[in-house]
Amino acid sequence: MSEPGLLVIDVGTSGVRAAVVCPDTSQESRTGSTDGTRRTSAGRAAVIGEVHHVAVLPSSPAPGFVEFDPIELRSAVLSTAAQALRGSGDVSGVGIANQRASTIVWDRATGDPVGPGIGWQDLRTVGTCLALQPQGIRLAPNVSATKLAMLLDMADPGRERDLCFGTIDTWVAWILSEGRLHVTDPTNAALTGLLTPDGARWDTAILEALRVPESVLPELVDSSGIAGAASALPGSPPICGIAGDQQASLVGQGCTLPGLAKATFGTGGMLDCCVGAERPPFSSRGPAGCYPVVAWRRNASTSWGVEAVMLSAGSCVEWLRDDLGIIESSADSDSIAASCKDTGDVWFVPALVGLGTPIWDFGARAAFIGITRGTGRAEIVRAVLEGIAHRGADLLEAAEADTGLEIPSLRVDGGMSANATFLQALADSTGKPVEVSPVLEATTLGAAYLAGMALGIWADPEEIAGIWSPREVVRPAVSPSVRSERRHRWMAARDKARGTIPELSTLEF
Repeated sequence: MSEPGLLVIDVGTSGVRAAVVCPDTSQESRTGSTDGTRRTSAGRAAVIGEVHHVAVLPSSPAPGFVEFDPIELRSAVLSTAAQALRGSGDVSGVGIANQRASTIVWDRATGDPVGPGIGWQDLRTVGTCLALQPQGIRLAPNVSATKLAMLLDMADPGRERDLCFGTIDTWVAWILSEGRLHVTDPTNAALTGLLTPDGARWDTAILEALRVPESVLPELVDSSGIAGAASALPGSPPICGIAGDQQASLVGQGCTLPGLAKATFGTGGMLDCCVGAERPPFSSRGPAGCYPVVAWRRNASTSWGVEAVMLSAGSCVEWLRDDLGIIESSADSDSIAASCKDTGDVWFVPALVGLGTPIWDFGARAAFIGITRGTGRAEIVRAVLEGIAHRGADLLEAAEADTGLEIPSLRVDGGMSANATFLQALADSTGKPVEVSPVLEATTLGAAYLAGMALGIWADPEEIAGIWSPREVVRPAVSPSVRSERRHRWMAARDKARGTIPELSTLEF
């Protein structure tokens, strides 16, 4: 008789996925990374079984506004969970993975939201962020802090009501516990902008500046540890794994030892590298443009990482499809790019909404360099894929510089990890083997591993590292000298894309 699985609720920007994940009982051992330091573990890989998805799309009622309906999200969480459990039966625990920094405020007594959910992409509080800088408070508009203050100003200007604030994980835990749990973990709390740099507690100075009562904030709990019962589900299984999407993907791809890194290529791109028990030495952004992040917390001990950010990745392919109409589907970009042997010396800088790590220039804009009369559709498409790959190399080089660690290979997931031309370009640009996740989205696996460690299904992060087994490994196909020349040429193009909108290039967060 098979042992009960784990239910994972995975909330992305466009929908809710519920999956039942079980340890693979058919395997006694797995062999780890193909990076030359093979590790063998007695641990079992996780197998994703029952999967159900409901779309919950954000809306944009005005330029720069991104909202969602918390009530619709609640219905999607309960319906997808019920569907998954109908096919699997009871589970031993629950894990939560979620988009980070999106913000909800609700009434503690009734559980009713006091306004719309504010998505992490929402930029309406950028003026507040700028106004706080003279006070020495540097907050980006995408974190939760100023979104929370705005919702409180709308619903409770006198700060008299008994309200709750939460990121998506907090809202999901509240729903599943029928209002008994008001919790978050440090991977999510750190992306609120309200946590102290050591990740241990809420920052009272920022709370005071924004007039945020500490009573509205959730309790900090471990990313891997029993938080409380999901009483809304059959059998009331414990909620025992919580992580923001990028950290869940980090764990899901076995990057749980220092120097192991993954990159998720979706609409944008995020590279996360495990650092270990010591927090990176920089307070906010490192010299190479990476941010310190809590990778997970377990047994009250924090493990750290760094995160490098690409603002435009898959969105560039969507632009080719939806706006230019030169490809019919995102998948077409692979075959069309592969139909030419190179770009014909055309270079593309993917900066549709600015450049992130290492440049951090919000006024940079996308650019093609080197177009001639002989440039055709295939060269344009290939240049876009190679440009995104060069940005991936930017992120990896920045992570190595800010951590002082050598990253032996790059593990990848996300929609673009299905594009063979892009994967080869990424291996060539980074000069590293690219290890492709066996599942397109590794967030679900990561939340399951965190929950499973809390229940003793997996012993520790070292065992999780040993389980990793990529779907394929793509190795560099160019010499170091060719790679260096291509990087030099592409960086020259990147420099020309900087400062396109000078007033935005002066913004610092």
